[in-house]
Amino acid sequence: MIIPVRCFTCGKQIADKWETFNQRVRAGDKPQKVLDELGLRRYCCRRMMITHVEIIDEFLKYAQVTAKRRSELA
Repeated sequence: MIIPVRCFTCGKQIADKWETFNQRVRAGDKPQKVLDELGLRRYCCRRMMITHVEIIDEFLKYAQVTAKRRSELA
């Protein structure tokens, strides 16, 4: 889905760090190093970043199909 704005456990803002984290990890940096440099020291915040899965694109496929069907039925 979409990365949560704040950590579920401690409430620290994390959404603003997601793009940087994702780009650097895809470029080959170690996640541990990136999280340290972004200032995410608590394990709850680290968990939020490491375990996040972007599936919004998958959901949007179904939303578009549903919109098409609604227009066909009307």
